[in-house]
Amino acid sequence: MSLSRNELLDFVRPHLKQSRYEHTVRVTDTALELAERFGGDVHKVEIAAILHDFAKHKPKEDLKQWILRDQRLSKDLLDYHHELWHGPVGAIMLESELELKDRSIQSAIACHTSGKKNMSTLDKIVFLADYIEPGRNFSGVEEVRELAKENLDEACLQALINTIQFLTNNQRSVYPDTFHAYNQLI
Repeated sequence: MSLSRNELLDFVRPHLKQSRYEHTVRVTDTALELAERFGGDVHKVEIAAILHDFAKHKPKEDLKQWILRDQRLSKDLLDYHHELWHGPVGAIMLESELELKDRSIQSAIACHTSGKKNMSTLDKIVFLADYIEPGRNFSGVEEVRELAKENLDEACLQALINTIQFLTNNQRSVYPDTFHAYNQLI
């Protein structure tokens, strides 16, 4: 994919609310810092970070129809909160919308909310950047930001622990990929 940062941002902007667009820019900047720190592919990191929330504001019913129609999307997504859907569905949607065919970039977009077993460096960077970008302000984020200065895996693990604790404390279901990511990193 040969689109520039500005071309990608121009592409994604009409699909996002202003606050989500600003979040996307912060995630991209954070992801690029992490890529420099931990040896990620800067070009792929930038693309995945810019596109990670492409489907965030698509109608819930549209996302559901994609899950039902596309064989590559796990039907068990429908059993979990719809906030999870935009990553995996967005990765597939971008194939037709932008001719995005790079499986590693698609993977990073797909798992940026839940994590997954055997995350690549690219997956971890986008997952972590989405979690720690400077606009985020919630209990535990500062600890993860500190860990992200030294160790990518430890930072991802703590983000997963925080996520699992938040969901269970609020009696919400936890998508299995989040447990798989946690179990592998622990």
